Amino acid sequence: MDGLPKHKSVKATPTLSAYVETYWDDIARYWKPSTAKRNHDAWRRDLAPVFGATRVAEVLPADVIRWRDDCAGCAETRFNRAVPVLASLLKYAEALHFRRKGSNPCRGLPRYPREPKERFLSPLEYRRLGAALRDAEATHPAQVAIVRLLLYTGARVGEIRDLRWGWVQPPRLALPDSKTGAKTIWLNSQALAILDALPRREDCSLVFPDRTGKAPVAVVSWWTALRQRCSMPDLRIHDLRHSFASTAIMDNVPLATIGRLLGHVLPETTARYAHLADDVIGDAAQRISGALAQAMGLRA
Repeated sequence: MDGLPKHKSVKATPTLSAYVETYWDDIARYWKPSTAKRNHDAWRRDLAPVFGATRVAEVLPADVIRWRDDCAGCAETRFNRAVPVLASLLKYAEALHFRRKGSNPCRGLPRYPREPKERFLSPLEYRRLGAALRDAEATHPAQVAIVRLLLYTGARVGEIRDLRWGWVQPPRLALPDSKTGAKTIWLNSQALAILDALPRREDCSLVFPDRTGKAPVAVVSWWTALRQRCSMPDLRIHDLRHSFASTAIMDNVPLATIGRLLGHVLPETTARYAHLADDVIGDAAQRISGALAQAMGLRA
């Protein structure tokens, strides 16, 4: 009827599975390859079984909330990783006019809170890990070298495992890309000695190639077995990076410097270690006050 507000409609839309099959390359074009793979895995494993048969325009907030509730307890981490993927798919659908503008049902949906995982090696654990690495050196020299470089540089595992000789520019590694973009990793004398001792294959640009020379050597499964031998089954390989930062703080290295060494773009990322710096300062204050009390003949 004339004069009454008209209900906006969208054109008939495909199912989400058909939409992803057609438009995935467009959506993933500006993601890093590793991000695109991780997001596609989330689509295939977590989203397609739930939303694949639903038409793009018919995914409602109630559907997404129901999926979130079904993930409670057993699949909260998978939900947290998959919901941004769903949000990206539906945002692009709005640009294609498959959905109304501002109708993204993921908007404002809270993720499950995660307990921060902070695991730092103690001096005893460093000794156990060092002994295990020495024992494994004869059979798995590349993996041992990778772990030692992680310990000495605080780098992420992919930054060392996927390293190419062209990026080795002593006294630094000049990575053209990383999680945070181009990155410089500074090499200390121990790290330089490890790289100098590595064999180099003429036909391969990878520093740590597998037997084919076409891909980096596998690390994760070997690491799982190694940490069991160290009696540290909860030690993630990323914890070596946390331990690097912890050791630096114990040696009174400023947080800003640690952030640069780790390649943090934002100061807030390094601030997660601030409580460790507080512990160091508190311990120093206790030692100073104890020395003063002793000098004055008081009980420390």
